[in-house]
Amino acid sequence: MVPAAPRPETHMVQGPGSRVQGSGSTGPVRVALTGGIATGKSRCLAVCAAMGVPTIDADRLARDVVAPGTPGLQAVVDRFGRAVLNADRTLNREALGALVFVDTLARHDLEGIIHPQVYAAITRWFMALEAPLGLADIPLLFETGHEQDFDVVIVAACRPDQQLQRLMERSGLSGSDAHARIEAQWPLADKVARAHYVIDTSGTLDDTDRRTRDVIRALSQRSACS
Repeated sequence: MVPAAPRPETHMVQGPGSRVQGSGSTGPVRVALTGGIATGKSRCLAVCAAMGVPTIDADRLARDVVAPGTPGLQAVVDRFGRAVLNADRTLNREALGALVFVDTLARHDLEGIIHPQVYAAITRWFMALEAPLGLADIPLLFETGHEQDFDVVIVAACRPDQQLQRLMERSGLSGSDAHARIEAQWPLADKVARAHYVIDTSGTLDDTDRRTRDVIRALSQRSACS
């Protein structure tokens, strides 16, 4: 059983539903990497890719959905108005973010436009994947209720004070604005409690890299033995 409150230093937690085979025992192991905003997911993703693990980035897919000329961008403009466009008709992400992070209904409307297309693209990617395992980086995995689509869930986590400081430094946000962005997501502790594996990113970058490699090696070994 997954512990309700894993210790911060724990980086491997095997849950009751942790499988090393895709649905119906065929296909690649479908791994989801998630966490909170500014908790080190991108670093973990880069390490996985460097180890040769096929990866796909939900944030990049989301950007593609609202690229200029796409139905997704038109749907966003229809819902939020032309004020969310730049002069070159690209999406003004700062303007849109300012709207959705203070309005729950607006955020849900935006997610309803983007998320179905993102998950459809991820499903197609796994279906075409010719590798023993693949990893999808999905920041809002739990918030969108798609954790059951994956065989293994990895959560990148750090201390709350670190998360806030990292977000402020990375995005130039004030403390209150950064806190609002964090609060718009599930509590990180809840994600940790539901993970099969937890990568603690509170230490040095070398620590994060080592822990990420440990998790991927463990998954690769289990996949090879299945």
